[in-house]
Formats: sequence, structure tokens, C-alpha cells
Amino acid sequence: MSELKQLSTDAIPGALEKAERYRLLNEPAEAESICLDVLAAEPENQEALIILLLAVTDRFSKSYGVSDTQAKEILRRITGEYEQAYYSGILAERRAKAQLARGTPGCAHQAYESLREAMHWFEKAEAIRPPGNDDALLRWNTCARMIARNQLTAREEERAEPPLE
Repeated sequence: MSELKQLSTDAIPGALEKAERYRLLNEPAEAESICLDVLAAEPENQEALIILLLAVTDRFSKSYGVSDTQAKEILRRITGEYEQAYYSGILAERRAKAQLARGTPGCAHQAYESLREAMHWFEKAEAIRPPGNDDALLRWNTCARMIARNQLTAREEERAEPPLE
């Protein structure tokens, strides 16, 4: 691979705007590439990390999947207790949507578990949210509606009979 060109720090705000625009145009790979350029110039840029996390999780339901591990590595770099909880919820919610979209056996139960995990994180974020920020509450409600609309339930516990002696 050719050596990558370094982004100047003056260009970071414009690059982040472009990354967000690419995400909204459903071009997550382009947004991801821009965020990686920003992070090469400013490794702890929180806006770039958040856009990168969203771009990576945008690809969960695409045919060219991304691992949960990659998203969790990005999430670990995001600072702030609220942001950690909120984006942990986003990660779990998007995983649930991808599980539902796959339509494989057991996916409904997996989606339910992921949505319940998301709701847990959104409740945690709601408890520490900044004044006037109800984003976590809105996401919690979305998860609850997805569970109801898709009639999702928890997996039933398998009850194994103890062997007779």
C-alpha cells in the first residue's frame, strides 16, 4: 500500500463535516476512512471517534460485516461516563437491528437480548445525562417499540432433567 498522506490539523473541522455527510448518505466506508485520517492527526479527537463508531456500526447490517470487537475497541477510546453509556447502548441497538435483518434461526431471541442490553445502557446514560438531553430516553423508547412491534421475547431456559440414579 502507498504511504498515506497526513491531514493538516486546520482541515480537521471540514473533514469531520464531510465524514458526517458521508454517514448520512449511507457511505459508512468513506466516513470511516476520513475519521481514520483525522485520528492519525489527532488520536483522541472525540468527535472523530464517535463518527467512526457510528460508521462502523452502520455496516453491521450490510453484507460486508464488521465485528463487534472493532466497534468495542473504538468505544473504549471514547471518554466521558455519559458518552460511554450512551454509545454502548447504540452499539447494542444496532447489533439487534442487524440480528433481526439476518432472519436466521434464533435471531429474534438474540435481537431481544441485544435490545435489552441497549435499554440497560440507555437507562444508565439517562441517569447521568446533561440537562435538556433526552437522547437516551428516546433511544430506550425506540428499543421498547422494536421489541413490541416484532413481538420479541427472551429465549426460554432449557430445563435439563437430572439423570435418574
